[in-house]
Amino acid sequence: MSSEVSSEDLLRYFKKDQFAQYVGIELLEAGDGRARARMEIREYHFNGVKTLHGGALFTLADLVFAAAANSRGRVAVAINCTISYVKSASGKVILAEAREVSANHKIASYNVNITDEDGAVIAVFLGTAYRKKASTTTIDP
Repeated sequence: MSSEVSSEDLLRYFKKDQFAQYVGIELLEAGDGRARARMEIREYHFNGVKTLHGGALFTLADLVFAAAANSRGRVAVAINCTISYVKSASGKVILAEAREVSANHKIASYNVNITDEDGAVIAVFLGTAYRKKASTTTIDP
């Protein structure tokens, strides 16, 4: 099995995610089956009823899921994701934290909690990744 990717290489690699950059997501840390990111809430993150858009929350969760899943040394791609929106966000920043629940040679599962700056859970994301044979140790940082 391939070795894990360094945190520094993961952070550099995921800075190339143009959509995440466009919507203002900052990956804070990644490695060892985990990842954390933050997003400062801007006016363009709101939907028509002036609440945080579900797509913005999903994008934040998806990025930390991808970073956590790809930290184990094998290319991992999403095969299933679900999100439950628990409550509206308050404050100016939201955070997402992914953690690996299980992994074998082909499939890995991750939980992501999205919280507002008061620490209240505003969404819960569950992701399943398919782990390819290709190694992420050759990620082009």
